Amino acid sequence: MPTPVRYRSADEDSARWLDFAFRPGDIVISTRSKSGTTWMQMICALLVLRTADLPAALPHLSPWLDWLVVPQQQVYDHLAAQQHRRFIKTHTPLDGVPFDARVAFIVVARHPLDMAVSLYHQGDNIDRGRLRQLTGAPPPSEPEPVRRPLHPWLLDWIAGDPDPRQALDSLPGVMWHLRDAWQRRHEPNVLLVHYDDLRSDLGAEMQRIAAWLDIGVPAGLWPELVRAASFDRMRQRASDLAPDSGGVLKDHRAFFRAGRSGAGRDVLSAEELNSYHERTAQLAPPDLLAWLHRQP
Repeated sequence: MPTPVRYRSADEDSARWLDFAFRPGDIVISTRSKSGTTWMQMICALLVLRTADLPAALPHLSPWLDWLVVPQQQVYDHLAAQQHRRFIKTHTPLDGVPFDARVAFIVVARHPLDMAVSLYHQGDNIDRGRLRQLTGAPPPSEPEPVRRPLHPWLLDWIAGDPDPRQALDSLPGVMWHLRDAWQRRHEPNVLLVHYDDLRSDLGAEMQRIAAWLDIGVPAGLWPELVRAASFDRMRQRASDLAPDSGGVLKDHRAFFRAGRSGAGRDVLSAEELNSYHERTAQLAPPDLLAWLHRQP
């Protein structure tokens, strides 16, 4: 098995996966930021536990293993103590996680423009000082620059060309993550889920995921579980579901801001949207792009 790629950012380090002891049946949820991570964690919680009345907050049930806010050994010990089938969050691409055949890997893909709009708004909801305090990062040497409006910011995001391994939430980084997953989509332990399929028919997608995970759910429970996984219901339970064990978010409900599809396309002119498609054609194969960009 090849050595996993190491991905690091100010608050994440994928090297934490190297010494983690997997169990058969573990579920790893690998997504880019603002692409349905918490949604898939909730779906897995509902399917594994078979109840909408979760016994603990979602970040407690489904830890973010490579987040530096929580000490590594604390995360390991917490997961080792769990008795239910484990479902673990990461924003690391699959090539950065040991590819254990006993583990189920779920990758959620969202239209990159919609992901970018959500990422932009999420930036206003993060307490940067608190995040630096938790990760031990020094304070900035200069004042934070004033944020640009969404439209010019999005154009720069589309045109940007950083190393995808160093900037995973850039457009090249998003495509790097999805391209790697796409190449593995025929592996029996890899499942790709499109965000828009969750929006258009949540019940059908939850049943597909349950079947793939070999989880049986009594027929009478399905309506309750699907309701609990709806975006509106999750927003109502934001304090228990938002990924904020360290108090980094300013507003838990704002984490579930809108979740709609098409927000990115609405910001751009036809010419700008064409430029986006020309850019993505340089970053990913046509079959992946056809699947990713299909209309909801």
